Amino acid sequence: MQFIPHSYQRYAIERIITDPALGLFLDMGLGKTAITLTAINDLRYNRWAVSRCLVVAPKKVAEATWSSEAAKWDHLDHLKIVPVLGSAQKRIRGLHTPGDIWVINRENFPWLVDYYRNAWPFDMVVIDESTSFKNSQSKRFKAIKLVLDRISRIVILTGTPAPNGLEDLWAQIYMLDQGARLGKTLTSYREAFFTQDWAHPGQQYRTYSPQDGADIRIRAAIADICVSMKAEDYLELPDYIENIIPVALDAKAKKAYDKLEREMLLEVDDQTITAGSAAVLNGKLLQLCSGAVYDAEGQTVHVHDCKIEAFLEVVEQLHEEHALVFYWFQHELERLLSALEASGLRVRVYRGPEDEQAWNSGQVDILLAHPASCGYGLNLQVGGHHAIWFGYPNWALEIYQQANKRLHRQGQRYPVIAHHLVVQGGMDEDVIEALHDKGDAQEALMQALKARIKKYSD
Repeated sequence: MQFIPHSYQRYAIERIITDPALGLFLDMGLGKTAITLTAINDLRYNRWAVSRCLVVAPKKVAEATWSSEAAKWDHLDHLKIVPVLGSAQKRIRGLHTPGDIWVINRENFPWLVDYYRNAWPFDMVVIDESTSFKNSQSKRFKAIKLVLDRISRIVILTGTPAPNGLEDLWAQIYMLDQGARLGKTLTSYREAFFTQDWAHPGQQYRTYSPQDGADIRIRAAIADICVSMKAEDYLELPDYIENIIPVALDAKAKKAYDKLEREMLLEVDDQTITAGSAAVLNGKLLQLCSGAVYDAEGQTVHVHDCKIEAFLEVVEQLHEEHALVFYWFQHELERLLSALEASGLRVRVYRGPEDEQAWNSGQVDILLAHPASCGYGLNLQVGGHHAIWFGYPNWALEIYQQANKRLHRQGQRYPVIAHHLVVQGGMDEDVIEALHDKGDAQEALMQALKARIKKYSD
């Protein structure tokens, strides 16, 4: 296929060629893989500026996306993409295979740095979905710090550079300039742009809020090495519509929900709540909203079917239009499959590429998918334009946004409607509010939990 770049793509390609360090914050659907490959090809074969290029990517993307994208376009089909995946033996074999671009999953990047030690061979590195390096304490970030001086060109790619707030930016920008713009350490970055929040009684960690105008100052500081593009500015995408469907619990279900919520919340003293305990409690309360919960032995305890009933009503109202349905817990999947058995609809669970193909070819009416498995590199826009959120990914904002973009992307012909099943008075409401809030979703959820604890403690 002939590649005819849009004007914004030509600009991005030129920036990768001319800038030795570049943050390319391209919204999903703008073709960042094709852009990057085109630039690498020019640097490798026209300008002789690059000899060995490494791509670090999420596992599913590393397995297929980069090689399939190179094979898709006529001007790139000569590029040899070598996977560095699987067992250590297979990875080593890949590293010693002749090629142009070597692709490794981000989990194995620390292994790669340790393998080469002082003999690092890659003069160009591309970090696909750079937010996976946003944690400055992670092994992968510490690993790349060791080899930054040996990398002559680096490109970081993501559509969501700050999924949880501006703090996420520091580590990513450090990979580009080693601290020249936002500070040599996370501490200095916080001191320059943030204010420490007052600690809650018994709180085990510190939180920070951006100073007034911090976002403007940060954008100004990194403007010369970052390019940001939103899909709506460059593509004629259909509308994205959210349909909030309140789910009322019947009297029996409400009584059961309130009882379990109260007992679980009162087990945790609001004076000692931590991020870890908050995660567990949020998970339990989200399970309750869906109608079942795991007991101490990991067995599913059924509580109510109110959300299942609301889900079936939504499916009925779609009049056989196809729907992508998101669940979070395994028992949600099991109960959804059971509820759909008698529907006569073609139901499928997303497991891999064959399910993606079946959906896009119109062979699936209901595709059940876990949001974490439906993130990067997955195109589902041809198969339908309805999404139904049955379960929610707690405070995982990036996962939530990425999942929504599976339908709302280039090639979608119809307005995308995301139906959110939200239990009234339940944890669902707090999660949705937190996911929609531009601040720290995790902190918002912790505060919501404390409010719920206080309700039962008073």
